[in-house]
Amino acid sequence: MKKKLIKKAIEVSQNSYSPYSQFKVGAALLTTTGKIFTGTNIENSSYPAGVCAERVAIFNAISAGEKEFQMLAIYNQEQDKLFYPCGICRQVISEFSKDLPILVANDVDNYVETNIKELLPKAFKL
Repeated sequence: MKKKLIKKAIEVSQNSYSPYSQFKVGAALLTTTGKIFTGTNIENSSYPAGVCAERVAIFNAISAGEKEFQMLAIYNQEQDKLFYPCGICRQVISEFSKDLPILVANDVDNYVETNIKELLPKAFKL
């Protein structure tokens, strides 16, 4: 399932709208019901108006009524470095899972497995 999720993240990264950074990111989110939701980064000339791939995937799942997640794969095309979720994405991920496994990849066979608890050990919570 890990490689399948990474492949989905790679596929959706091709839909990235990133004319400013040229940095294509894709995310694939597996729900506990077995559905996969994807997302890609979408930039805007007003930088704060853009959104990261991870949040798009999560918001797509939430919009479809899914709120329980099993695993998240994040892909970026940079072959010499892995990029982890930004702070806002970490907070959004932690809203829905305290120990979600996360695959950070730049190829189907080159990934690191971590989790949201490790990436954001002291998440904000009301």
